[in-house]
Amino acid sequence: MLKIGSYNIQKAIGLDARRKPERTLKVIQELNCDILALQEADKRFGPRESTLNRDHILEQTDYHPVPFSNGSSSLGWHGNAILLRKKIGILDFRKIELPTLEPRGAVAVDLDIDGTPIRVAAMHLSLVGHFRKKQITSLMHQLHEDLDYLPTVLIGDLNEWRDSARSLKLFEERYEVTTPGRSFPSPMPVGSLDRIITSPEFKVRKAGVHKSKTARIASDHLPVWAHLELEQSSQLATQASSR
Repeated sequence: MLKIGSYNIQKAIGLDARRKPERTLKVIQELNCDILALQEADKRFGPRESTLNRDHILEQTDYHPVPFSNGSSSLGWHGNAILLRKKIGILDFRKIELPTLEPRGAVAVDLDIDGTPIRVAAMHLSLVGHFRKKQITSLMHQLHEDLDYLPTVLIGDLNEWRDSARSLKLFEERYEVTTPGRSFPSPMPVGSLDRIITSPEFKVRKAGVHKSKTARIASDHLPVWAHLELEQSSQLATQASSR
């Protein structure tokens, strides 16, 4: 069983308007995921410095960040970062350009999970519905036309309020969309903006929203998570890759 999660950390600024990276790290450790995607991990302007210290992550947690950043100051790319348990190996990783009016994008990493390769892509999509659809279309093309097929999980802040939205239906030919629950705004959530999307090889056994006292103040989003089981079936992979 694999626990995967997504958390928009709002640059480690809580609802008290204070930037407290140690509080964000506390929520990350509470989540206890094997793989965790972060959004808004880096500051938007200037050198795009991370709001979480890479050395502190390595020293104080069981995680290591996927090295998407070209420099030492950032943790990710366009604020997207992925933290992995130190036992999980990285096979390959890449940045994914998305069409947008604002600085957004996606990242992807190929992982070795106990000898089985899988792919995880993390994203933070546009606030504008038209661009969300364009971004999802571009992401699907890049993952399935430009890369060899792997069992895949897509995670992130999709900025989509409705499960019935046309943008989410763009995933349905290849994936199952899971909405773990209402995650925004954190004190009294009404919107399910954060989702976990899986290819047919994965079964979602359980999913939810992390609602600890610290999480309710550490960011405007609550983290979401899912327990995934990977079915060892080459037939499923063949079916999916032929779509």
